[in-house]
Amino acid sequence: MSRRILPLRALALALGGAPLSLAPFMAFAQTAPAPASSAAGAEQERDMPASAATAPAPVMPTAASPSRPETAVPAMNPSGNVDHDSMEGIDHDSMEGMDHDSMEGMDHDSMEGMDHGSMKGMDHGSMKGMDHGSIKGMDHGSMKGLDHGSMQGMKHGAMQRGSPPSGARSPDYSDGIAYGPTHGMGMAMEGDARYGMLLFDQLEAFHGRDGNGQQWDIEGWYGTDYDKLWLRTEGERRSGRLEDASSELLWIHAVAAFWNTQLGVRTDAGEGPDRSWAAFGLQGLAPYWFELEATGYVGPAGRTAARFRAEYELLFTQRLILQPEFEANAYGRSDPARGLGSGVSDMSLGLRLRYEFHRQFAPYVGVVWSRRFGGTADLARQHGQDRFDRQWVAGVRIWF
Repeated sequence: MSRRILPLRALALALGGAPLSLAPFMAFAQTAPAPASSAAGAEQERDMPASAATAPAPVMPTAASPSRPETAVPAMNPSGNVDHDSMEGIDHDSMEGMDHDSMEGMDHDSMEGMDHGSMKGMDHGSMKGMDHGSIKGMDHGSMKGLDHGSMQGMKHGAMQRGSPPSGARSPDYSDGIAYGPTHGMGMAMEGDARYGMLLFDQLEAFHGRDGNGQQWDIEGWYGTDYDKLWLRTEGERRSGRLEDASSELLWIHAVAAFWNTQLGVRTDAGEGPDRSWAAFGLQGLAPYWFELEATGYVGPAGRTAARFRAEYELLFTQRLILQPEFEANAYGRSDPARGLGSGVSDMSLGLRLRYEFHRQFAPYVGVVWSRRFGGTADLARQHGQDRFDRQWVAGVRIWF
């Protein structure tokens, strides 16, 4: 016959009168291990009266136990996951081998105040599919050593595509007009590269008060950026004979950006005896794209002369160009054989409007006003010419 052992709680209720005398046994029961057979205890409780099973247990004094340090338990969020932010004092950086990339579903955007730049050795390029643009407040500039090139699949934003709007300026300001070939011009940037050019600046016919005729202004040069050999000729034919012509052969030497010195010779032909001069001067490109030239001449028997020229090109379009030109001449002494007086002899102002079908070919029309002064004007009247003349011109401009 097996014995039934009443639980200590039921035994305390049965005795009733000595609850304090059972305190040592209760303390021992709380610390003692459970009996090997739990089925008997469960059967005993089923056999107990309902009043005994539901009666409140008396408050028993317990023996003082030695104090132990309390360990903080990580907080649980409503979803049942551990909140790592509440783990104070834990250094995640010291967890070697920890792969943040494998933490699927981890939202870096919610980590406010997190400095990704301080994560040395972290390879952002391996985070495929990560949208850095959604990380508000993130300072990419503080990420030293970050290799943006390794971020495969990263979208930096939509690039501008498509055709430019109608009427947009050409990137090279050419307006779709191709430049002609430059013969002898090397593409090397060295200063000793040799190249040349031949320009028929004015090949025109004119109609004026003093008659009709033709005139020309041709120049060509060959050399380097620093030194060139320059040849220029200009003249006029009127009523079937050569009225005036001059030719210059000059050595051009660069002395500053856009400015050159001139040194050479000049010869005059036409009506009257021929004259020869030693020439020296300065030419260059002034601010606002004015082409200027000032040349002095010294001839035999103390003859001197000077010439000043200025040109400008006003572009209405890439093809339609207006070219104003001003010229003034002066002589140190009169030369009646050639119809020249001393001092300022003449001035002229011309306007030529050309249309460039090609950079190398451009027909033009224009008007030229000329005025004689002093002794030159007096000599002109003796030959039946006016002091003032206006000429309508038409011609072509060609260069090679």
